[in-house]
Amino acid sequence: MKLKHLLLPAALLTASQVFAQKQPKTDTVFFEDFSKPGLNRSKWNVEVTGNTVNDEQQAYVDSAATIYMIDGKDEGATNGALVLKALYAPGFTSKEQHKYDFISGRINTRAKMEFTYGTASCRMKMASGAGLWPAFWALGNGKWPDCGEIDIMETVGDSSWVSHALHGPGYFGDTPLVKRVSFPAGIDVTQWHIYSVDWSPKSLVFKVDGKVTYTVTKTMVEKYGRWAFDNKKFIILNFALGGGYPGGVNKITKPYHGLSENTVNKIKAGDAKTIVDWVLVTKTDN
Repeated sequence: MKLKHLLLPAALLTASQVFAQKQPKTDTVFFEDFSKPGLNRSKWNVEVTGNTVNDEQQAYVDSAATIYMIDGKDEGATNGALVLKALYAPGFTSKEQHKYDFISGRINTRAKMEFTYGTASCRMKMASGAGLWPAFWALGNGKWPDCGEIDIMETVGDSSWVSHALHGPGYFGDTPLVKRVSFPAGIDVTQWHIYSVDWSPKSLVFKVDGKVTYTVTKTMVEKYGRWAFDNKKFIILNFALGGGYPGGVNKITKPYHGLSENTVNKIKAGDAKTIVDWVLVTKTDN
């Protein structure tokens, strides 16, 4: 789907400007502009894991080398910015005694900010390269996929598109509820964009820079299984490398599953970064 009317200037708006435009009055549930010198751990958990899922090639670590703040204005952010950085670390051994050649960062708001319905949005930009797999998503508590998963933005390294998806009982993994959204010529994931979802009891409406890109209704979901979107969700930001989704798209098997040699060289050079300006969750004030 070509977003022929997707306008880049919308990506330059601040959070308050975006949600002031033709929006009903809203209450802010959560706002993070990453303006502190370090990650605000009263809002965010850092995930540490060396258990491989989806055949991903990275271990997640709690390190200032993979999760850190910058003066975002230098990158075009509104204030400060979060960086999730992938690093080449051959021989890294996780606490589970699994070995990896890459480390990266993943944070979430589990038990610190969870919400049911509302709008979740994030302004971010990321490096491109076959197999780079950053994501902005929301997950419920409990057993997956019964808990429900909302993938607000995923990219697997092709800078020309992002995808939205839902996972739940009967529609998980290679889910039928997925949409690939292409950018117009000259616009790509390496530029700032606002990715969001409007979540209600009857639908999920995904947007890029304020333009609707995919709508999923409860009726559509129930063709495949139970609607798993009436429970609380928490926000996740992560930067995965390689694995099933990227490999399924790019068909690369060497030097790593889903990761090309050029991408590995980009990681080695320190150029594999996802930069987040802000995260905002609002609810309509009834």
